[in-house]
Amino acid sequence: MPELPEVETTRRGIKPHIEGHTIQEIIVREPRLRWPVPDNINQILSGKTIRQVKRRAKYLLLDTGSGHLILHLGMSGSLRVIKTNTPPEKHDHIDILLTDGQRLRYTDPRRFGAVLWSARPLHEHKLLKHLGPEPLDSEFTARRLWQMSRGRSQPVKTFIMDNKVVVGVGNIYASEALFKAGIRPDRACGKISLNRYEWLVDAIKETLAKAIEQGGTTLRDFVGGDGKPGYFKQELAVYGRSGLPCIKCGKTIKEIKLGNRSSCYCAHCQR
Repeated sequence: MPELPEVETTRRGIKPHIEGHTIQEIIVREPRLRWPVPDNINQILSGKTIRQVKRRAKYLLLDTGSGHLILHLGMSGSLRVIKTNTPPEKHDHIDILLTDGQRLRYTDPRRFGAVLWSARPLHEHKLLKHLGPEPLDSEFTARRLWQMSRGRSQPVKTFIMDNKVVVGVGNIYASEALFKAGIRPDRACGKISLNRYEWLVDAIKETLAKAIEQGGTTLRDFVGGDGKPGYFKQELAVYGRSGLPCIKCGKTIKEIKLGNRSSCYCAHCQR
């Protein structure tokens, strides 16, 4: 599933090609996504200019000045800028045709993504209004995590994966950040000190920034807006490495289940 670095990589990939350009037509071949694509999406957007390409959590936002087209890549979706004469394939559900002849093509084999329109302020939208801070912004601090975690017994990994706490820290990057910070994923979040949360916040920021720099992590279907895969997978220390030796101490990486997800960690390096 594309996580924050993959979505940010896509944003950066498509931004130079579509920002400032005008939408000529929206072609919807398959409206049955996670939520139905609005019937009048073409009528709404035809003639509008894409002023900015933004991101909030894992949502891509095309700002037209009078509203936002909200896109989510779901489990296996992708957005690519293609030439106008590129024929659609089976899972190419939506094309945004620009007046300069380019197309922004939305592909989604599993149809768990979304393409929605909102004329209301984004902070009022039901999908966005309860989201926590962006992990790379200054509002995301160790003190915030420490204060929110007091009295809570849930595992720290599921705590930092909660979008109300901080957005965009998915399974891969939560595992990698906890390894960097030396914290077990199943440790109760309310038992972690402010000092250790400082380590964890630094690790989250470092992990996400590096993944964005390298174009995300290619697991199964993901490719960026330029159609190229991400390379952060080559640097994963614990995620998907159950039974393999730890890159730091050489002991065997263990695997447990947290929130119905596999969590790999090193019992020697993470406490």
